[in-house]
Amino acid sequence: MGAVDVIRVTGGTRLAGDVPVVGAKNSALKLMAAALLAPGRSTLSNVPRITDIALMAEVLRRLGCRVDATDADGLGAELAIEVPAEGLGAEADYDLVRRLRASICVLGPLLARCGSVRVAHPGGDAIGSRGLDMHIGGLARMGAEISGEHGFIIATAERLRGATIWLDFPSVGATENLLMAAVLAKGTTEIDNAAREPEIVDLCDMLTAMGAQIEGAGTSTLTITGVDELRPVAHRTIGDRIVAGTWAFGAAMTRGDVTVTGINPVSLEIALDKLATAGAVVETAKDQFRVRMDERPTAIDIVTLPYPGFATDLLPMAIGLAAVSDGASMITENIFDGRFMFVQEVVRLGAEIRTDGKHAVVRGRDRLSAAPVRATDIRAGAGLVIAGLCADGVTEVSHVHHIDRGYPDFVDDLRRLGARVERVAAPPEPEFGL
Repeated sequence: MGAVDVIRVTGGTRLAGDVPVVGAKNSALKLMAAALLAPGRSTLSNVPRITDIALMAEVLRRLGCRVDATDADGLGAELAIEVPAEGLGAEADYDLVRRLRASICVLGPLLARCGSVRVAHPGGDAIGSRGLDMHIGGLARMGAEISGEHGFIIATAERLRGATIWLDFPSVGATENLLMAAVLAKGTTEIDNAAREPEIVDLCDMLTAMGAQIEGAGTSTLTITGVDELRPVAHRTIGDRIVAGTWAFGAAMTRGDVTVTGINPVSLEIALDKLATAGAVVETAKDQFRVRMDERPTAIDIVTLPYPGFATDLLPMAIGLAAVSDGASMITENIFDGRFMFVQEVVRLGAEIRTDGKHAVVRGRDRLSAAPVRATDIRAGAGLVIAGLCADGVTEVSHVHHIDRGYPDFVDDLRRLGARVERVAAPPEPEFGL
């Protein structure tokens, strides 16, 4: 096995300074899929330079699109997506889809554009089961015939038709797929119990600029009146609230002082309120916020919920905060059944954590203890690096390719904030022969 990168972080440094946030991964990926709905050249700006964007670009290229990236500014990239009027592909292969769960979001727009689609069952982070029943059930209600064979979802429909769809859970992915399918359907579609995340609103804004007729963006009921065609547009991606939240929790955990720019603080209202309850001084302004923690954090309880509740993607940071807080915290995860997979890695850093089903009880300690740990997903990887800042000694975080999928320039940003951190190639693992 060849050498792989690790991040080495030396504990004992507080994070302080300004850090900018680029466009949201969870928005940009879906905006790229939305471009498939309109022949011609769509342009997305403020796009993060991360692995997942590169993977999604390759998905689009294999569908017949041309995707070019340029450095439009010093932070985010600009993507130009040229979508063919004729001959658009309708199959997303397993070798890419298995590495990028978000690629399932091409299902809706390709079905609407092409009348048929084959998409491999997706992969992505190992954080628990995330079925596609709501995606498939909603498309079936819109008139699609859906089957599966050889690991592919196969859907056909001469033209989708409007329908009333109730989601059992406000799934972000199902809401996005059904929304993108409905904009070209015949008639009116109503999606009840829809997801309300800012990334959904961003997608609605882009689709509306393309000529779609959508009412209720940001509410639990979306009403979409189908149109015959859409036009390409230029659109700027909203800031990444999860990356911004990572820096907010990092400031609180390290008793630091961080100003985060390029993000609407309203999208993090619950998380910032929790940090204030833990003892942080939180100041908000237009497109930025500041978090300052002068003393050891006070233990708080956190429950993850669909937006506008506390984001599940910030749970690793919440666990990290609890691990160094004064007192005992109860952390409850309601979204993904495998989100606690990384907890044993935090325990290796000396944290005292007991899990039972969807609950974790964390008894805080003043300092953690450095150890080699392994990133199990994007957010867990970032959370472990931040936790390493609160440990005595040098912590090595391996499998950092996960972090690359969600955080552009992660190590550089940490250094910008004063952290002693480096990314290095680890020596190859020994080979054992008989």
